[in-house]
Formats: sequence, C-alpha cells, structure tokens
Amino acid sequence: QVQLVESGGGLVQAGGSLRLSCAASGRTFSSNAMGWFRQAPGKEREFVSAITWSGDNTNYADSVKGRFTISRDNAKNTVYLQMNSLKPEDTAVYYCAANSILLRLLRNDNNYWGQGTLVTVSS
Repeated sequence: QVQLVESGGGLVQAGGSLRLSCAASGRTFSSNAMGWFRQAPGKEREFVSAITWSGDNTNYADSVKGRFTISRDNAKNTVYLQMNSLKPEDTAVYYCAANSILLRLLRNDNNYWGQGTLVTVSS
C-alpha cells in the first residue's frame, strides 16, 4: 500500500505559479513511478505528468508542456509539480498517483491515489 497526500493548491491569477507537493508513505516510494492527473468540473480525470522512479524520464500532456515541471526527491518521499504560466483552463482538482510500472500509471491502471488538491486560476 502507498499513501499519498497532496498539498500546495490554491487560488492564483492567470499567469501566476504554484507548486504542488505529494508526500508518500507506506510501500517503498523510490521504487514507484509517480504522476499527476487532474479533473476539472464536469470533465473526466486526465493525465498531466509523470516521472520514473529514478527521475530520469518524464512525461507531460501536450496542454502543459513547457509550463509544468515534475520532479521528485526520493530522500523526502515527495514528488512535486511546478506550474508556471497558469491559465484558467488549468483549474481542476489535481491528484497525485503512484504505480510500480510507469506504463500502468500512464494508463491509469490500478494506480494509488491521493485525495486531491484544488487549483483555481482566475482570469
């Protein structure tokens, strides 16, 4: 089992920045691929970004490429999502996810989930 707790959400104006954090506990954090998904009101949950256990491979949705950066600190059992140049369409609940296999994480195949943190971007 892996327990995930997100933090860092809030209200920000368009063009601003936020950094989300996801603290993990339980099963060995450093062996898991980690990622972020988001769900806007009335929409399905969608992939945002992912990072391998070693941190040497990252993936991004086209909608956030060049604006968001995922990173991890295995010593702190924490994964981060730095979000810059935020847009109103980035408004959503952001969920941290973990999976032992990156491909399964990307496919939302049996992921562990956090409770989510709300990001609201005003225009």
